Amino acid sequence: MKKLAWERVHDAALEETYYRTKHSSGLEIQVCPKEGYSSAYAVFSTKYGSIDTDIVKPGEVVKIPEGTAHFLEHKLFEAEEGDAFARFAKTGASANAYTSFEKTAYEFSCSGSFDENLEILLDFVQAPYFTQATVEKEQGIIGQEIRMGLDSPERTVFFQLTKALYPAHPVRIEIAGTEESIAEISAELLHGCYAHYYDLRNMMLAVAGNAALEQVEAIADKLLKDSDPSKEPVRRVEMIDNALPVSALKRKSMEVGAPIFMLGCKEVLRESLLSIKDVVLAELVLDILAGEASPLHEQLMAEGLINANFETELLYGWGYSCPLFGGESKQPELAAQKIQEALLRAAEEGIPADAFARARKRAYGRLVNNCNDVDWLANNMTDAFFAGEGFYAQAQAMREITPEDANRRAAELFRPDMFALSIIEPISKS
Repeated sequence: MKKLAWERVHDAALEETYYRTKHSSGLEIQVCPKEGYSSAYAVFSTKYGSIDTDIVKPGEVVKIPEGTAHFLEHKLFEAEEGDAFARFAKTGASANAYTSFEKTAYEFSCSGSFDENLEILLDFVQAPYFTQATVEKEQGIIGQEIRMGLDSPERTVFFQLTKALYPAHPVRIEIAGTEESIAEISAELLHGCYAHYYDLRNMMLAVAGNAALEQVEAIADKLLKDSDPSKEPVRRVEMIDNALPVSALKRKSMEVGAPIFMLGCKEVLRESLLSIKDVVLAELVLDILAGEASPLHEQLMAEGLINANFETELLYGWGYSCPLFGGESKQPELAAQKIQEALLRAAEEGIPADAFARARKRAYGRLVNNCNDVDWLANNMTDAFFAGEGFYAQAQAMREITPEDANRRAAELFRPDMFALSIIEPISKS
């Protein structure tokens, strides 16, 4: 086996280094060794998430049921000789998997037996085993999970909002799908989706912590299976949804002690993916305008319109970008109105340069601290690669952005016709 050529990637300002290579199998591998660390973390991911409800083949687009990516994640842990969790438990490793809108990831962390654990990870993800009988059994298990999600006010307030904002984009769909959609899933369908999306050219392995390049390379050479070079590379369909929200207000009554709200403002996109720079700027703008140190946050707290549960977040990915603001409020519509007014004012008038400088300093400090977290490192290396960017692009962007950049982003993010509000209110006792 030919020795891999590792590219060293260094950020002098962060004083951090990682290494990347393209394995002969087609898999991107990135490793961030951390000298003196006792633990290691690895994540093996595919660029296949809940938004991928279409398989693009030469000359056709094949529709697949909602929730298939999540269903496949559940089934991959099973094997004829027992599930992967049991194999990890014998080594003392902590293992997990998750499906997001954009990807499916399989991960472990350990303080010993790294080689053995990495072998388990690469082995079971590349060895799908499911029959129609086991698929039908899983339909009952995931169906129960879906029903539990319907009882969650936090999930409901979120997806009620995404459905209002995005009439066409699959970000409006529950990651697990619906009971009706998963009923359409068969073993044959899962094998087809696996063969398409779990192509190593569509995947990435990221490792951080107490692990050496030589260890990772040896196990990769031993276990990785070559991709079929004649097969078309995986392509994600274009799915930008710039339509106006279908509703400015959605509400539902549930068993909650106090009303919950979530306000979103859909960004009109020119391209399917935001640049890392625009993501950094958007998150900075949210912190400046509605973060804990903002005048708006202080005002809303003083007026009793929000409490410590209030949060802001940038929801973004392939074909969607939307700042979110939400939490508990006794007067959710008034709280949302005041937030919306402040955002639109900032979009028109701009952001104070001193507030920008303080927020950027805070954000950069968090980034520096996060570089000590092996889980964060590996997951963010993965996200950056799938976004087509280098891992240190985020840090570089933070060092280069200006107040003028932030003013531009505020104007792009907030338009009066793109807001929607989702409210969950207590069930009336009368």
